[in-house]
Amino acid sequence: MPSIYDKAEIYDLGFDERKWQVVREHWERLLGNAKIDTVLDCSIGTGNLTLQLAELGKKVTGSDLNPVMLNKCRQKAKEKGVSVELFSSDFRRINENTNKKYDCVMSTGNSLPYVPNEEVIDTLHKMDLLVRSGGYIYIDTRNWDKIIREHQRFYFYPPYYEKDVRIDSFQVWDYIEDGRITFNIVYSFEKEKQIIKREIFEETYFPIKREVLSNTLVEMGYEIRQMANFPLQCSLPIDDFEWYCILAQKRM
Repeated sequence: MPSIYDKAEIYDLGFDERKWQVVREHWERLLGNAKIDTVLDCSIGTGNLTLQLAELGKKVTGSDLNPVMLNKCRQKAKEKGVSVELFSSDFRRINENTNKKYDCVMSTGNSLPYVPNEEVIDTLHKMDLLVRSGGYIYIDTRNWDKIIREHQRFYFYPPYYEKDVRIDSFQVWDYIEDGRITFNIVYSFEKEKQIIKREIFEETYFPIKREVLSNTLVEMGYEIRQMANFPLQCSLPIDDFEWYCILAQKRM
């Protein structure tokens, strides 16, 4: 089964200007007066969740393992009129591909759960090597605690349109005995009441609990500054919302 990350044009469907502005507002609220001028996103993808920082005056660097994602990110940055430095890297070896220090090193887009929990913990330590004294680590991810608790099977997105084509998308989640969860992702393209195309993808994750992430960061010498919904402007209790973020500051 193909990966959705190999088809950037499908991956970005539905991420419109409204959602761009929602993410921008999230960053404005989250960062506040934090002294963050340089940012490295070690799972930048197509830049949907990071390029807004360049609009806000931050110097943004991004890495990703997938060249398709990086090419789309580069194109999007050009369209938005912002500057971003990009390079190829597996986030598990991010410190081998740059030796710079950043004000904030982040992993966006629910990327860390693609690897087992022990590798996530190791990755956080690798990210820490690139954080300046007093700097930050930022993570946003699906709320795996909620997913495990509720054992949700189907996930539906509202339909959206591109010109005269209606696009529907839904996911079917398979819970595997070893603890992994496979997302079966289906896109349906309809024109004049006929299906003209379908795209089906499969992505497998290793759920990680919020407590594991926060405890690891504290043990590494970080102080949790924010643990909240992603995007931040959503008002539901964090246990009930689908995504959350953590901003942790390295002690001086």
